[in-house]
Amino acid sequence: MKKLTYIFSLIGLISFSQPNMIEPDSIALVEDKFQDLFYESLKQKGIENYDRAVNSLQQAVQLKPDEAMLYHEIGRNYFFQKKYFEAEDYIKKAIEKDDKNKYFYLSLYDVYYQTKNYPKSIEVVKKLISFNDKRKLEFQDDLVSLYMYTNQPEKAIEIIEDLEKSAPLDPTREIYKLQIQKNKIASSDTNDLENEINKNPKNEQAYIALIFRYSEDNQEEKAFEIARQLAKNIPDSEWAHVSLFKFYIEDNNIQKAVKSMNTIFESDKIDNKIKHRVLNEFLIFVNKNPQYDKELEKAVAYFKNDPNVSVAKEVGKFYFTKQNWKEASGYFEISLKDNQNDLEAVLLLLQSYTEMGNFELVLEKSDNFKDLFPLQPELYYYNGLSQNQMKDFKKAKDILEEGLDYLIDNKTLEVNFYIQLAESNAGLSNEKEKQKYLQKAENLMKTIKK
Repeated sequence: MKKLTYIFSLIGLISFSQPNMIEPDSIALVEDKFQDLFYESLKQKGIENYDRAVNSLQQAVQLKPDEAMLYHEIGRNYFFQKKYFEAEDYIKKAIEKDDKNKYFYLSLYDVYYQTKNYPKSIEVVKKLISFNDKRKLEFQDDLVSLYMYTNQPEKAIEIIEDLEKSAPLDPTREIYKLQIQKNKIASSDTNDLENEINKNPKNEQAYIALIFRYSEDNQEEKAFEIARQLAKNIPDSEWAHVSLFKFYIEDNNIQKAVKSMNTIFESDKIDNKIKHRVLNEFLIFVNKNPQYDKELEKAVAYFKNDPNVSVAKEVGKFYFTKQNWKEASGYFEISLKDNQNDLEAVLLLLQSYTEMGNFELVLEKSDNFKDLFPLQPELYYYNGLSQNQMKDFKKAKDILEEGLDYLIDNKTLEVNFYIQLAESNAGLSNEKEKQKYLQKAENLMKTIKK
């Protein structure tokens, strides 16, 4: 559930009650003072001086104790200070004086949701639904989530099924529905599940639960048979391919495995965690069967816009640990096309090219990324290393000395800098400087060993 804090201005909503017109001058003075106090509270709230805002509002309450919006405003100021008990108290006072104002209920909902008081949130959301405005569907979705949070799936499914009659099933509601059905079916034994499938061959969750049960019991043949049965009886079931993919891989039927894998990746119903697991299984397979690396590259492309993880980088790291530098560097390059600010990927790419002995690329890439990360000493190190390897010792010496100025508390990298500086000075026939840096490297390595 995406719960939003409802922040709004009450200036356009205020309707001050007017007392009997007995003494116009005195009333005008009261009104002026009231207005001054109220707008002072808004000003103080705007600059986050919530205590002063509350003080002004409390004075305004003395002048007009029946103004509901004053209590609401005090409650909001307490809410922003995370004084939730006080916020609840004042917002409820506002509702007592005006129970038709939905904005008061929205603020109360904020308090209960922020304090994870979901049972009270449910009652407030029911009230918000009763206003029957354009946000009714949003509040119904919130109510579904609240019922799930409070372990009331039977009430949640009732709302979901009712909403299905008039509104499209959004992804969150669909996940909840599948979860409820899955939990219900999960408590059944294999015989019950088989009977359920025989009785209702279109019950997708029963197949999934039965596949899971057979897999748990190491009855892979039976699990595979149920998966094929699911694919046959519900041809458009994307979940069938989660099991079929595994069986096809184990059976070395790669064409069908790739087809099932692509179906899984294209599905909006299947969770990303499952998709990552499938990709990981295929990655392990391709590592042993590199002739299918093109299929792996296509598979990784499905995750290009994944907001949570750089899949290309993770695949690169997998190959990096296997010392497959060529494949690793290729996936780090793909990753950096999507996010050139990923320093970890940059450094892993440079190390991969270094291991491959491709120092022209190390020089080119470190030059490019040095502009993006001008204070990152590793980039100066790789640049100097590549210059040394290409026999441009003067440039190597200059860039390494510059990089040392940015080095802080990294003894291993410092040792490597000294070794490369020794090599630069050797290339420049500066024996004294060479020995100086070799001695520094040796002395520092002793402290690392300790």
